[in-house]
Amino acid sequence: MTRSFPGPALAIVDKLRAAAEADPMRAIAFQGSPGANSHRAATEARPDALPLPCFSFEDALDAVKDGRAGEAIIPIENSQHGRVADIHFLLPESGLAIVGEYFMPIHHALMGIGKGPFEAAYSHPQALGQSRLFLRKRGIVPLSHADTAGAAAFVAEKGDPTLAAIAPAIAAELYGLDIAERHVEDSEDNMTRFVILAADQLDPETLDRDNAITTFIFEVKNIPAALYKVLGCFATNGVNMTKLESYQQGASFAATMFYADIMGAPGDPAVDRALEECAFHSKELRILGSYEQGRARG
Repeated sequence: MTRSFPGPALAIVDKLRAAAEADPMRAIAFQGSPGANSHRAATEARPDALPLPCFSFEDALDAVKDGRAGEAIIPIENSQHGRVADIHFLLPESGLAIVGEYFMPIHHALMGIGKGPFEAAYSHPQALGQSRLFLRKRGIVPLSHADTAGAAAFVAEKGDPTLAAIAPAIAAELYGLDIAERHVEDSEDNMTRFVILAADQLDPETLDRDNAITTFIFEVKNIPAALYKVLGCFATNGVNMTKLESYQQGASFAATMFYADIMGAPGDPAVDRALEECAFHSKELRILGSYEQGRARG
């Protein structure tokens, strides 16, 4: 999938990929072109790792499954724009385990060939959503691209001064663009949560139990009050649930899956009891991983 990247990004992609191929277990795969927010998250979360750019989320996950990378880092949700599309389907299907999380402040810049005026701006849908008011106020049409830095490389390749990209400021330096405006995100406290994935789950016994978090998915039985009973499993055992999201599985809209985070990890008697009771009230329950918090909840 290397050649799917815009032309200006290819030389950098090839260089990073060659380094990762030489030492795959040190590699951490991310989705996007060099300079994307996920690239920055990879280098900050794993300073000693070798960042491996991949064109899609599926490619990044496959890199771990195929042994071309020891880990992958994937954005899962943003404080301003909600969860990243398709991630709740991709993570369970990947068969990989969550072994860590990383929270990163997100700042976008508007960049192009010259400093405008611009008629349209390319970026990842998440970045466009996080800059929606900024673009609307200036009459700039948002256009979707596979990733933020890839959008910058695409604009550089096009050479059209009416086109802009919304991307991290470093992308302008990498691809020879001019920054027209910085901090174009609509919210000052724009934050994205990333999860780090590996082939095997961490042993809960190795975690600091006071700082551990467990992520799992479950499907409740199709009976009245099933979700109420599941939530009661955690309430009565004193286990704090910090996240609960629903999503549809299949086209029937009858099978609702839930994605949840709880404080603690298996091996803690309260967590074990809560998960056992949850499994009793569910058609399916699968733990995606236990790991240490990237930042304190509450």
